[in-house]
Amino acid sequence: MALNKVTSVSNWNPQDACIERLMDNAAYTSAHPDDTLVLVGPARHSSVADYSVLQPVGMLQQMQVSQQRPVQPLQAIGSGRNYFLAGKPMVNFSIGRLFAKGPNLHRALYKNIMNNATIEGFNPSERASASNNPDSVFNMDSEMFLVPFGLVVAFRDKSGGSLGSFYIESCMISSYSIGVAAGQNMVMENVNGSADRIYPINLTTSAAVANFFNEGTTGNQVSGTDGEFTDFSTTSSS
Repeated sequence: MALNKVTSVSNWNPQDACIERLMDNAAYTSAHPDDTLVLVGPARHSSVADYSVLQPVGMLQQMQVSQQRPVQPLQAIGSGRNYFLAGKPMVNFSIGRLFAKGPNLHRALYKNIMNNATIEGFNPSERASASNNPDSVFNMDSEMFLVPFGLVVAFRDKSGGSLGSFYIESCMISSYSIGVAAGQNMVMENVNGSADRIYPINLTTSAAVANFFNEGTTGNQVSGTDGEFTDFSTTSSS
């Protein structure tokens, strides 16, 4: 039998309840890297008429997205309290990807908004890639990197239910690194960058991602956003 869910201190019992949400099936209702999808698209979400145009980025080993807001403390004569003034949040991201056959990380991040002819059409005196080899983009001094792109991160739980998605708008790469050392078992590409904002989106409304999110009425689904679930431990097996 599932534990109770405590939403008020009046019914709190540490031996008979979970706080805020039910956690008996935490492994089934939590986010996991297997069920996280990263896609690339245009710089602005408003430019996406159909989510089917978004393209996934494969072989990612790590991704981190962070937001920082400058906060300035302020005091006033005659008061012992602190006040705070806040600026606009800054969005930063980092991505690590296995260096393997096919488009490298730079090319993968731009593949949704630039075809091969576009990449080769930038200043030929400062190429992004070698001639007739647009899958290997390395030179960050190319004007190609002055064009922003967009990133989408989608999360689901093991039942296929959506845990939320967001669009990282106007991404610009600020650094790139690749390193090789004796004895290592893989070579990684890494990029760091900044973006304008994180824009929350609801991908479950699009038929283009129907295979990623299980929003139907069949299967072992989580039945609520606060952790409600079918208690499989009490379900008789046939």
